[in-house]
Amino acid sequence: MSVPTQADNMNNMLQFMKLVGQLKRVPRTGWVYRNVKQPESVSDHMYRMSIMALTITDRNINRDRCMKMALVHDMAECIVGDIAPADNISKAEKHRREEEAMKHLTGLLQEGLRKEIYELWDEYEQQASPEARLVKELDQLEMILQAHEYEELEQRPGRLQEFFDSTQGRFHHPEVLQLVKSLSEERAGHIAAERPGSSEDSQTTDSQSNKPGGIS
Repeated sequence: MSVPTQADNMNNMLQFMKLVGQLKRVPRTGWVYRNVKQPESVSDHMYRMSIMALTITDRNINRDRCMKMALVHDMAECIVGDIAPADNISKAEKHRREEEAMKHLTGLLQEGLRKEIYELWDEYEQQASPEARLVKELDQLEMILQAHEYEELEQRPGRLQEFFDSTQGRFHHPEVLQLVKSLSEERAGHIAAERPGSSEDSQTTDSQSNKPGGIS
């Protein structure tokens, strides 16, 4: 078996970058199912998660590892798409598809980088460390923050309540809990300020509201 040349390695890296670039064009399925206009992409979601990780001040957490994990945790979706709870695909099958995709993606990289990225993804999947568990909380926090922003943009406070309901009891880190508290207070004010009957369709049922809430 011939040893890859530098040109081979760079061509593989180019193919990796092109595949990862697909994430800019993969919309988050949960928003699509709720008829949100111009829904965010998977890469949009991961970018803000990485910024959230950057702001963590907990000295017991490896912040750099959290940032990296946030950037790779949904990377497989450039191949398998964004599989949401509403798609009725088992967790085991979802993991199998994503694991296969990650092996293909990281197989395009040189050994050290291949190992680092795959292990970051697997650590998150297995929730095998405090960093992985915190990044999962950031994943959920980013989702409800985005839901709140869509409610603001649509001027329909409360429309995406199911996304908030899906995160009940899932936040534990003190810094995340404080952010959730601030978000909940702001959102509660918006809902309370809505005049009765001022937005009839804020209480209507979406065409696909029979699908369970949540994205990740």
